[in-house]
Amino acid sequence: MSVRSRVRDTLAVLVVALVARLVVVAWAAPRFPPAADGTFYHRIAERIAAGLGYTWLWPDGVVTYAAHYPVGYPGLVGAAYAIAGPWPGAAMIMNALVGALAAVAVHRLAARAAPRGPALAAGLLVALHPGLVAYTPALMSEGVTAALVACGAWAAGWVRDAIEDVSRRRLPWGRLAVLGLVIGAATLVRPQSLLLAPLFALGALAVPGRPHALRSALLGAALASVTALAVCAPWTLRNCVRMKHCALVSVNGGWNLLIGADPVSTGAWSPVKVPDECREVYDEAQKDVCFGRAARRYIATNPGPWLSLVPRKLAATFDYCGAAGWYLHDANGAACDERCKVSLGAVETIYERLMLLLALVWASRSLWAEMRRVVSANEGGGARKRLVLPWGSLVRLGVFVLGVVFLFQVHAWVSYVAFAVLALLRGRALVRGPVLPAAAVLVLVATIATHAVFFGAGRYSLVVFPLLSGVAALAFAKPRPASEGGDAPRL
Repeated sequence: MSVRSRVRDTLAVLVVALVARLVVVAWAAPRFPPAADGTFYHRIAERIAAGLGYTWLWPDGVVTYAAHYPVGYPGLVGAAYAIAGPWPGAAMIMNALVGALAAVAVHRLAARAAPRGPALAAGLLVALHPGLVAYTPALMSEGVTAALVACGAWAAGWVRDAIEDVSRRRLPWGRLAVLGLVIGAATLVRPQSLLLAPLFALGALAVPGRPHALRSALLGAALASVTALAVCAPWTLRNCVRMKHCALVSVNGGWNLLIGADPVSTGAWSPVKVPDECREVYDEAQKDVCFGRAARRYIATNPGPWLSLVPRKLAATFDYCGAAGWYLHDANGAACDERCKVSLGAVETIYERLMLLLALVWASRSLWAEMRRVVSANEGGGARKRLVLPWGSLVRLGVFVLGVVFLFQVHAWVSYVAFAVLALLRGRALVRGPVLPAAAVLVLVATIATHAVFFGAGRYSLVVFPLLSGVAALAFAKPRPASEGGDAPRL
């Protein structure tokens, strides 16, 4: 593929993604005020834009420092408000601009793994993803997180480009630092994103044949992690001083852990049940510490009941997203009534399950080649052909069938887990192959692990959709020969 073709395809993906999102913003801006957590982000952003910092004004006029929610998203919205004024439409436009980058990132990653057509399809699948596009008006952090994580994977692909250059003997320190910077920004928006800094670096550096490969991979992972932590360090220091608690980003981890440690939990968010020991604790950070201590005590004394909540949490996260319809309906039920909410959810669910089906096909593609193999067997003096499948292939076939069956059931979370298992069973082929599928699996596994511990919500699955849609486009693409690596796009 020529450089001109690559640039043209990337611009096409960017334009489609931006236009789709800006059309939704033009419709939504005059109709939908901030809702749900968006009301908090909006108020904090107003204060940040006015130079008042991350502080909260109470009804009695008292102002306190705050850090309950991560600072990254209200900081971005505050920057938009500082430019355009405290108008929610400015935040929506910012969402559109950042969200469009996810489509570009996935296209660039897919172009490293497949020919031009499937790579372009990967970008367009993200550009037109109904869940991501319709969620653009939401003053919520998940869409921005999804885009930043996709850009982090793109940076990991850039690191891989340097490693595959046989003339390069040293680690690409600058590119690893860029990876850390992007994941650091994502961490300020969603703290658990920090896990992806070392994982993406390790995945990018997992190239066979390089001298001291393990040591290089560990050094690269350390550099990416340290850089991501350095991005957060000023805010951590602020918390040490202002909150009297050195939280990395926010002080809601204890709250969330306690919500997910409720024996009658549905797996989704519910109002926190304040333990007796925490009722007289009013400091924001110390209350979070108290909640976390109570949650850990419950988990330690009731491990069985706590573990039994995991399927409910994953179901709340992956069975049905519906974030766009939920938010729009909550913000203005007249402009997006119940029918609007259900219709958006239906379209999005069909789209997401189709993407997951194609991703399952990709993850099991080598299995079909194995199933086409037959051997000759001499039986009764004659020869006959029979299919021979090793136990490993039978296990993969069973996981694939399970994943497909649950795609048509309520509990699609089983299908997401099945995709992760199938992809991981590819072993070295996953690690040494293109960055896009490996990054998608890492993000999915990290999301599963996070919400198995805390609690689930459909909007939390949004972070998985861009990279998973890219993998879906690879399902029927013929892998690019290694000799074509030099023609893969850079950046």
